[in-house]
Amino acid sequence: MKLIVNGQQHEAASQNLDALLTELDYAGRLVATALNGDFVPKDERAATPLADGDKIEILAPMKGG
Repeated sequence: MKLIVNGQQHEAASQNLDALLTELDYAGRLVATALNGDFVPKDERAATPLADGDKIEILAPMKGG
């Protein structure tokens, strides 16, 4: 399916948000996620299905001041 991840098109096989993080090598990393503009908590990622055309944001915390 075609997804927009952080503003770029991706072809992905994952059926849910948790699997997509694994597919994109984010597994085990501390990140925040949003699907179509709505925040998705870590505990809900596996139960969050993806559909063709969805927009996903994956944000990692940054250090600095």
